[in-house]
Amino acid sequence: MENATGGVQSAGRVSMSDAALPVAWAASVHAFDDAVRAVRAGTVDADTASAQLVSLLTEKELLGLLDGDSPRRLLPFIPALLGRRPFVAGAVARLGIPGIRFSDGARGVVIGAATAFPVTMARAATWDPELEQRVGVAIGAETRARGANYSASVCVNLLRHPAWGRAQECYGEDPVLVGQMGAALTRGVRVHTMACVKHFALNSMENERFEVDVSVDDHALHEVYLPHFKAVVDAGADSVMSAYNRVRGEYMDVNRALLTDVLRDEWGFTGFVTSDWVFGTHDAVASLQAGMDVEMPLRMLRARALPAALRNGQLDRETVLRSAHRILRTSIQHAATREQQEPAAADIASAPHRALALQAAAESIVLLKNDMVDHAPLLPLAPDTRRLAVIGRLADEANLGDHGSSRVRPPSTVSPLQGLREAFPAALITTATGKDEDAAAALAAQAEIAVVVVGLDQHDEGESVVTGGVDVGILGRAFNSGLSRRLFIGLAHLAARFVRGGDRSSLELRPSDASLIRAVSAANPRTVVVLIGGSAIVTDAWRDRVPALVLAWYGGMEGGHALASMLTGDTEPGGRLPFVIPRDAAQLPPFDSAAKAVVYDDKWGQRHLDGQGIAPAFPFGFGLGYTTMTHELLDHTFADTGGSARVLVTNTGDRDGSIVVQLYAADLAAEHPVAQLLGFQKVTVQRGASATVQIALDAGPTLQRDPITRQWHPRSGEWALLAAQHSPSNWTDAVPLRPTSD
Repeated sequence: MENATGGVQSAGRVSMSDAALPVAWAASVHAFDDAVRAVRAGTVDADTASAQLVSLLTEKELLGLLDGDSPRRLLPFIPALLGRRPFVAGAVARLGIPGIRFSDGARGVVIGAATAFPVTMARAATWDPELEQRVGVAIGAETRARGANYSASVCVNLLRHPAWGRAQECYGEDPVLVGQMGAALTRGVRVHTMACVKHFALNSMENERFEVDVSVDDHALHEVYLPHFKAVVDAGADSVMSAYNRVRGEYMDVNRALLTDVLRDEWGFTGFVTSDWVFGTHDAVASLQAGMDVEMPLRMLRARALPAALRNGQLDRETVLRSAHRILRTSIQHAATREQQEPAAADIASAPHRALALQAAAESIVLLKNDMVDHAPLLPLAPDTRRLAVIGRLADEANLGDHGSSRVRPPSTVSPLQGLREAFPAALITTATGKDEDAAAALAAQAEIAVVVVGLDQHDEGESVVTGGVDVGILGRAFNSGLSRRLFIGLAHLAARFVRGGDRSSLELRPSDASLIRAVSAANPRTVVVLIGGSAIVTDAWRDRVPALVLAWYGGMEGGHALASMLTGDTEPGGRLPFVIPRDAAQLPPFDSAAKAVVYDDKWGQRHLDGQGIAPAFPFGFGLGYTTMTHELLDHTFADTGGSARVLVTNTGDRDGSIVVQLYAADLAAEHPVAQLLGFQKVTVQRGASATVQIALDAGPTLQRDPITRQWHPRSGEWALLAAQHSPSNWTDAVPLRPTSD
């Protein structure tokens, strides 16, 4: 019987006829390395090399490619093991096949001690894909140095609502920004390891991520929630991780419409798909048939079901071979093309990587407000400041982000308090947690400047802890009937007592934090509020009381140094918001963290406010600097395949600074035009100087997809283009987007 790769099935082994292969090598521990060398030398391509390896596999080895290698009894210990070693799937020692050696890594490698970069959302605020690619190279190098070859570091789920618990792991609310930043990280990570993009698709809530069913029409699905995934696939992503949730009634691991029809047939993706962990595989056979190649991270459903399904004909061998081929082809191709020099252990948290973490943190900080105090902006702080009060429960905390699967454990951290102490070595710096408001106010009253550090931590938002509410029946009879089940659920409940995580219950600060800001600002009119968090924090209840407001994110291991350098003016506050901050949460679409079914449309964030004609507290793309900039759209070209625009930028202030030039389009025929980001570029301009920048324009937001032909066509309307420094509300200076006929 002929198999999927042109070979012949023999008893217990998948073999291939010699005629099908121009090159063959022996079944030895060197087989995988031989394949890689042959591809690197150009003797064969990766398809041929993987076919040869598949022909050498026994049936047990072949099926072993399709799930994790560790036994399911390790389930309760996954969190601890994730921080100690890679999780391996599909290793075949007999043939030297290393398998997929998994590490998480959205803000750095989770194995051992490693460089903790700012969270993904913070890096999105840099609006700097080139910098993000450098971060990706560093994360990939440290991943490889820790023994992994596969990094699930690229999270491009769209921020539909800032209450999403894992908002900090994504790049914000706009598909173009998310796509460009995710593509940049992908290119960087792939220098050293295979890059996995997650969570495909429509995964934008946490508490019910295992069960929620997302309804979405074709317009919103293909034109809003998928373009950034395609951008990352086009950038070379090796793998895609499917999501836990359902889309249009089907769990993503069995969702052939998305995993095969869209991802592979429409987009041309040739890599492999893995499940989200443990609860992301619902049917061993159906998931394989739908296009989900590897069940991660343990031997669970497939280990029990696939051998029998293959014997009784429920599962076609062709389906098994197809997934095996994808996995091995991708692994061989990447091993043949990645950087050949192995990163050393000394590269982990090395001085260059720490410097990169510092740069990313410094460029991410968003200055939201900087009012005049005594005839001058409060920030930057004067270098001769002698008395400084640093107040707040987060002032002396590392606070690197949530404690879920993306947690990184750096060898050292710098808190905001430590950073300010180093920046002002001669100053008297007093500090208080703020638990005693009267004492905190008294300290503030005696200081020249009061810095209040408040916001969120791992208890307020993050990856949720799995509880008994999850249907653990998926784990199998052996797991549910004994000690393993009780241990797993017990550990989950114990963890939940100490780290709640999950979706946020409010977009505002804790009441105690807001009360502290009022008390300190009443005692000292020169108060700077520093917000820590992973997405939007509503500030209208107290913002008018303070002259300076800074969003510093979860800034990574060098976050305290970065904050201090920005407050002192050593670095420019170069961050810009990757989402809108409303005046009230009620201005956004509703968010129900307990919903079992949701409808996703094309109205969220800044777009929702635009469509309603509502002015936000801070628009998408907003951020102040320490200088003033002007911009002028000089000219542009545009077609259905994209275009470019030239913008003249002038620094009219008295110090060097940066600007993020943003190009927006909108249909001016609408009652309330909705801004669509088409392109952007960050540029530094010296004081008094000008620079002309050319910015690529993405046509995607102005196009619509025909669901029958799958072809893209211009959207109707009076489309105009505008250069701006944040999402615009006034389109007076806009110019026609497309050329007009005479």
